[in-house]
Amino acid sequence: MKRRKRILLVDDDSDILRATSLRLTVAGFETSTALNGMQAVANATGDQPAAIVMDVRMPQKDGLTALDELKQKSDTRQIPVVMLSASLVDREKALDAGASYFLSKPYEGHELIKAVNAAIDQAEDDKLPGSASATPNMKVKYSYD
Repeated sequence: MKRRKRILLVDDDSDILRATSLRLTVAGFETSTALNGMQAVANATGDQPAAIVMDVRMPQKDGLTALDELKQKSDTRQIPVVMLSASLVDREKALDAGASYFLSKPYEGHELIKAVNAAIDQAEDDKLPGSASATPNMKVKYSYD
């Protein structure tokens, strides 16, 4: 039996965490959660999720700072990250910092699933021997702006 991939969800809004967790669970993923960037870095380091879905704007440590820390660490730099924000100003910052995808809030549930699956597929392709990814940190933007 194939093991379900675990996704780390990071947002300071517990309602968003619950709704996102439900969407991803229905799509066949396991989820774990963190309420800020500090918890995200600690959880990702310990749990090694298949992907991270993270809000940009959070207290204690924002998503961009957490993303930068994750990309600096050898044990977490290959984990794909889908960044979320209601502010389009954050889009280029997130993608330039190493996010695989950026979704504008509010987003459609199917777009989230699509972005998570594509990010995981790309990360797995990058791990294959002899793989020379032509598009690391793809700047694909699923957004409704």
